[in-house]
Amino acid sequence: MAPPPSSRLSRPPFAQRTPRSKVVNWRAALPFARIGFLNMLAYRARYYVGVLTYLFNVAVYYFIWRAVFRHSATVVGLSLPEMITYVAVGWTIRSFYFNEIDRDIAAQVQEGRLAMNLIRPVDFQTVMIADSAGQSAFRAILFTVPIGIVIGLVFPIRPPASLLSASLFLVSAGLSFFLVAAINFLVGLIAIRTKSILGILRAKYLILELLSGLLIPTTLFPEPFRTALFASPFPHINYTPAALYLGKLTGAASARMLALQAAWTLALLALGQFVWQRSRLRITIQGG
Repeated sequence: MAPPPSSRLSRPPFAQRTPRSKVVNWRAALPFARIGFLNMLAYRARYYVGVLTYLFNVAVYYFIWRAVFRHSATVVGLSLPEMITYVAVGWTIRSFYFNEIDRDIAAQVQEGRLAMNLIRPVDFQTVMIADSAGQSAFRAILFTVPIGIVIGLVFPIRPPASLLSASLFLVSAGLSFFLVAAINFLVGLIAIRTKSILGILRAKYLILELLSGLLIPTTLFPEPFRTALFASPFPHINYTPAALYLGKLTGAASARMLALQAAWTLALLALGQFVWQRSRLRITIQGG
């Protein structure tokens, strides 16, 4: 006689815990980075227009800051050429680290595609970041570099303060990508519970552009808000790379800011993994 079935209900396949090897298997995620690169290549024409858009943004801030500097030789320790360079560097690296992981996750939730990621042998967070890394690699070649060249030809942009400053800037810009990816992954997971995050996305764009130092240098914020802001991850998206480029952060200060940037990146990636492991149990299929 067959033994009676267990009275304990087992979890559905998509709710099983992720194996440890699945979390750390970055090599298996490389094909997703390649797919992200090829997807961007299919729509490369829009980035030619994007070069003009970013040029327009820098031009607007150029004329604003030029008017401000008529009444002062320096603002928060920056001269006019340094301020223009700060603005140009900020918008240029934004073209590299920008990604839409949050919007992509929200679309997967609404269209019922998210469950497919639960049966892949690669961790979902790894897949999303790898796909965005492929997109950023495309933008670095066909978007960021052309933007930097055009802006450098049009505006009086200063070169990096030193070779060391240039090296630290590149490291910080790379960390900015992972920091933004970690933030966007967390924002995207909200869609699992709310189904729609359109309003949250609009607010997020404005908040990140302001608090990251893209619109104005973080040092322009009054105390004590400035100190609180520097204790958050946001200034490390834009202000830290630009300050390193200009040589405003040197020695121990540069090491401290890079360490904070890396620490916040790892902390938010870990938090994203934690939230995902709990949110995946609440997934309901939408669309069809």
